Amino acid sequence: MNVVTDPVTKEMLIEALQKLGVSSNQILEVHASLSSFHNVIGGARTVVDALMELAGDTGTLLMPTQSCDNSEPSDWENPAVAPELYRTVREAIPPFDASKSDILYMGAIAENFRHRDGVIISNHPQVSYAAWGRYAKLLCNRQSLHFPLAEESPAARLYELKGNVLLFGVDFDKATCMHLAEYRCEARPIQIHGACVEGENGPVWKKYLDLDIDSEVFIKIRQIMQRKNMIKQTTIGGCKIMYFSASRAIDETTSYLERTQVYELYR
Repeated sequence: MNVVTDPVTKEMLIEALQKLGVSSNQILEVHASLSSFHNVIGGARTVVDALMELAGDTGTLLMPTQSCDNSEPSDWENPAVAPELYRTVREAIPPFDASKSDILYMGAIAENFRHRDGVIISNHPQVSYAAWGRYAKLLCNRQSLHFPLAEESPAARLYELKGNVLLFGVDFDKATCMHLAEYRCEARPIQIHGACVEGENGPVWKKYLDLDIDSEVFIKIRQIMQRKNMIKQTTIGGCKIMYFSASRAIDETTSYLERTQVYELYR
């Protein structure tokens, strides 16, 4: 029989975050895995409640709400789509809707957060963000269809506003803001992507340009930042929490990619 021996409450979570240096005036990009905790009393709701209470009236919370299933079917894997069905699948994909579209793989905490009162969601059909608090509109009011995690993105605004990142039970490869570094150097090829959006006369399939982004390298950036003492860490209820500066992480990633990942074709 499983026995709960280290339950996490809202008050315990707030105290742990405060000890890391999280305060009410900050802008935080949050990535969280509820299953990384042994037991949170109240589940995802408790985690979101703790973050909002800690943010208060002057803080801002930001979470990616990606709709990965609203994408080009020829790129799908596990399962893949037969080529003769590409058009059929494109026509069947419902248009992006900030409140209804599934956010597969983003987790219960992001799902709970995006439905809270006052949360604003950016309008990109595949890599949207949800934000709440003082700078929510500034972060999400304009996200480019093309190159959506580049300079016209919530990630870029987070960088400019000197925001921080909180990782609950996940590693750096989940830190979406760090993709901004890939757009700031010649490290990735350009691809054509697609998604369904709501047009004036109904659903429309839109093609857009983006980079072939890859988050695996971010694990190496975590190792670099740990050696430089740029990351604060704690553990609560079995969940490892990492807290660090978004701008420092993006700068470290940009520097690393410029040294090691340049495509000479684009020089």
